[in-house]
Amino acid sequence: QVQLVESGGGLVQPGGSLRLSCAASGFTFSSYAVSWHRQAPGKERELVASIYRAGLSPTYADSVKGRFTMSRDNAKNTSYLQMNSLKPEDTAVYYCGATRLGMTYWGQGTQVIVSS
Repeated sequence: QVQLVESGGGLVQPGGSLRLSCAASGFTFSSYAVSWHRQAPGKERELVASIYRAGLSPTYADSVKGRFTMSRDNAKNTSYLQMNSLKPEDTAVYYCGATRLGMTYWGQGTQVIVSS
């Protein structure tokens, strides 16, 4: 069964940090590009970061550059999103996706709330 399971979300104060994880199973993770998206209430889904394979540099949305760091560990079938200096506008449900040949598997999302 193909699965992507996000974890690590929660409530954090502005300026704080969270580390999200995306654990993949049921497919050859290393053959897929991995991305992180987020969707805030009433907003369109936004691409946050992506990486096509280990060894390449991730690509980031301008809104998170310098604050977020994406990585992937193919040996663990896991991708990570380290989020630092969090702002209230980072509040959203965060999703990971794995894409190959135009097809994307999606996780169910993990909620991040940045509030004081």
